[in-house]
Amino acid sequence: MQPVFETERLRLRPFELTDACTVQELAGDVAVARTTLSIPHPYTLEAAEQWLTACIGRKDEGEGYPWAMVIKDSNQLIGCMSLNITRPHNHGELGYWIGQPYWGYGYASEAAQRLVRYGFEEIHLNRIWAAALSKNQASWNVMRKTGMTLEGEFKQHILKWDQYEDVVFYGMTKGDYEQLTK
Repeated sequence: MQPVFETERLRLRPFELTDACTVQELAGDVAVARTTLSIPHPYTLEAAEQWLTACIGRKDEGEGYPWAMVIKDSNQLIGCMSLNITRPHNHGELGYWIGQPYWGYGYASEAAQRLVRYGFEEIHLNRIWAAALSKNQASWNVMRKTGMTLEGEFKQHILKWDQYEDVVFYGMTKGDYEQLTK
């Protein structure tokens, strides 16, 4: 069962199919899609529903945990923070997107820090990593605030909207995390 977390300002809860309209509205924004590795544009309601159904399936199989990021005071869904697990290697990939109206408030960092703690302290992962388009400096900052360090850059690693994009990778091991939290 996927836990619900609370941070200072956020509630991280499992997604529900009723979130589809809000997911489509937020992730469907061209500015959001432009900053991610895999969100297409246009992003239809049907695509949001399919994504949510897949999220629920991954969660049920223990392969990934996507959380809806919700502002506690208003109960407003603002984005997604996920931890996708590769059990044979005991590591997880942190992935996220935030609706444009909520950029610059530190919500992604707040949620990412909570999930990194969950990954190392509660499900005992050995490593957590994340990737971002090299041009997405805000995403780099989220990774750095969790304690991850730059591990490398893959030149022209993905094809996004008919243009090859560089991707940066950040990560940390359980040992790194333990050193940070002493």
